[in-house]
Amino acid sequence: MNALSDLRLGARPSGRTALAARWIVAHQDGGHRLLENGEVVIEKDRVIFTGPRFPGEVARRIDLGEVLISPGFIDLDALSDLDTTTLGVDCGPAWAKGRVWPQGYVERGPYEMYTPEELAFQKRFAFAQLLMNGITSALPIASLFYREWGETVAEFEAAAAAAGELGLRVWLGPAYRSGGMVCTAPGVLEPRFDEARGLRGLEDAVGFIRRTSGSFEGLVQGMLAPDRVETSTQTLLSRTMAAAADLDVPVRLHMAQGQMELDTLRALHGTTAPRWMAGFGALNDRLIAPHAVLADETDLALYADHGVTVAHCPLVFARSGAMLRSFARLRAMGIRIGMGTDTAPPDMVLNMAVGVMMARMAGDRIDEAAPQLMFDAATTGGADALRRSDLGRLEPGAKADIAVFDMSDILMAPRVDPIRTLVLGATGRVTRAVFVDGRLSMRDGQVAGMDMAEARVRVQRQFDGLVDKYPDRTWGHPPVAEIFPGSYPAFSPPSRS
Repeated sequence: MNALSDLRLGARPSGRTALAARWIVAHQDGGHRLLENGEVVIEKDRVIFTGPRFPGEVARRIDLGEVLISPGFIDLDALSDLDTTTLGVDCGPAWAKGRVWPQGYVERGPYEMYTPEELAFQKRFAFAQLLMNGITSALPIASLFYREWGETVAEFEAAAAAAGELGLRVWLGPAYRSGGMVCTAPGVLEPRFDEARGLRGLEDAVGFIRRTSGSFEGLVQGMLAPDRVETSTQTLLSRTMAAAADLDVPVRLHMAQGQMELDTLRALHGTTAPRWMAGFGALNDRLIAPHAVLADETDLALYADHGVTVAHCPLVFARSGAMLRSFARLRAMGIRIGMGTDTAPPDMVLNMAVGVMMARMAGDRIDEAAPQLMFDAATTGGADALRRSDLGRLEPGAKADIAVFDMSDILMAPRVDPIRTLVLGATGRVTRAVFVDGRLSMRDGQVAGMDMAEARVRVQRQFDGLVDKYPDRTWGHPPVAEIFPGSYPAFSPPSRS
């Protein structure tokens, strides 16, 4: 009998490999089905069999025991930097905590707060964390608050190489924008635009996609990513949608997500983001729109009418007390829902758990917010948004993108239904192994091509360096200790008499 440890990390096993498990989320008749004591057989980059014991010949048969074999999760809003939003959750308001550029910082000239090497490393580290949480497909997202303006082609060329080396399926495109928000006085936020710069960013993104899409045996695909709707002009978004149709790629645009956005759109255009975009034909079924927490009935109806996908990221909003209202409401309207993490850790299991609780607290019935519905959103919902019927499911012909979850974890006893147990009783830390495109990309916390213990030290040092620069881009330039005070006062040793 072969073992998972016999496979070489970072490589596809040769020949057919049968993975046996107590439970498998197999796909049948258009939906997920729970298969007990079955097998998944993979060959090269594909699943060739799901069911009871495979009758054909295999190169190896690995009995994984008390695990759940699942399609890998699809993260439509996957954080690919070191999460700075967690600094501000309990330290507001945003304009006073470095989340909006102050006028003085703009006048001195915004600058890159990371070196090119640091930018490349943070994406590499984030990609490894995604794999460690059972995420096999990701659409990266990063903050532009600490950037000079937008993301660069050079860093995304490094990101493509990292995805190829680590073995993560990604949709990539450097984020661009036509403007940014500036704090001109305490609590006063104004948009400042440079449309020509935004259009150059779009042009660079299109060039990157033409050169890179399909590379690394298809692991790297293209995506257009205008940063935020309030920092985009009509011309930029119209040209983005035209380019997306020409390139046949998705567009991801954050909208209906916060009060600053809503106030800005009303001041600029007299309406909400979905209404504004619908008015010039920029809503369509290529659009993936995180997060819809401030979308009203008319906004949601426009999403439904135009085939927009909502990327639901419950954890990052629950931390600040906001919520989607509601999961069942969107589903009843026929709106496609995928899942995203948009924070660190990029724990899709935890996001599904918070999503279930959030929906029920928003008034959805138990059956309207069942764990398996969140699981669908994290798998087939994301695949449908990407127009990839070969992802998010385990059936013959599908890509061999697989996550293996340890169901014998001592902290998950007693166990009930494996999906309910995983979603409501675990976190992504029970992810035991991940295959992407048939390649073993993660096993027992180790990622191919990455020393995670060493990376952990480096990433903390890099993050601390970024925090030290927060006074530069915070109104009034207060010290770090004032921007982010500790949860408790520092301990003072007793004085000696």
